[in-house]
Amino acid sequence: MSADVPTVASGPARVLPPLTPGTLYLVATPIGNLEDITLRALRTLRECDVIAAEDTRRTGQLLKHFEISKPMLSYFQFNEAKRSEEILERLKRGEKVALVTDAGTPGVSDPGERVVRAAVAAGRRVESVPGACALVAALTASGLPTDEFHFIGFLPHKSGQRRKALEALKTFAGTLALYESPYRIEKLLGELNEVFPGRTLVLARELTKKFEEFLRGTPAELITLVAKRSLKGEFVVLVSGSESRTEDGVEMKETE
Repeated sequence: MSADVPTVASGPARVLPPLTPGTLYLVATPIGNLEDITLRALRTLRECDVIAAEDTRRTGQLLKHFEISKPMLSYFQFNEAKRSEEILERLKRGEKVALVTDAGTPGVSDPGERVVRAAVAAGRRVESVPGACALVAALTASGLPTDEFHFIGFLPHKSGQRRKALEALKTFAGTLALYESPYRIEKLLGELNEVFPGRTLVLARELTKKFEEFLRGTPAELITLVAKRSLKGEFVVLVSGSESRTEDGVEMKETE
């Protein structure tokens, strides 16, 4: 066999099926490390007709890195209604639309949920192209129980609403997970110290990046730690449930 003829390691070469016309593809993108993008995500971005992006400039940088050139349209919180209608029209014409956010999985505390609902209601095909998700990355490495958890996303901005939301979760037995910005992390720790003083917290930040870090302790301990450091980056905050489990599976009530 000639040296310049490629060989297949095992089995016949597999021809991947083309993208399906009229389909909305929800494409997960890296949350930090560019190596986290999947081969399927790259193929979808290369083969789609248009990319709906939360921030076209940021997505443009991602596409440039992987040498992908595709038309884009912006799709973010304040134009969701208008863009959803446009995306539906494109799907009706048989176009293949890829939806991406700045980082992670569309629809998980990011734009996407509205257009998915509209597409499903209109009988259009929606397909997920899974990949990086900050929630999953933080939860699985937290050391807290993963068999039952409640994802909150971002809490409301108003203090009264935030406190009410946290109080409603005091009796949940599983792990609580939420997102927070570096500008409100100290405020959140103070609130958690009032509502969940005896719980174990895990702060996950800079996930998949060079300075990825997991900080563990009680709310009071982490308040002291954060006061001594300048912590940047988005946070995934995990709170142990109202019941904690020992290694042999025996459940033990928390003490507060």
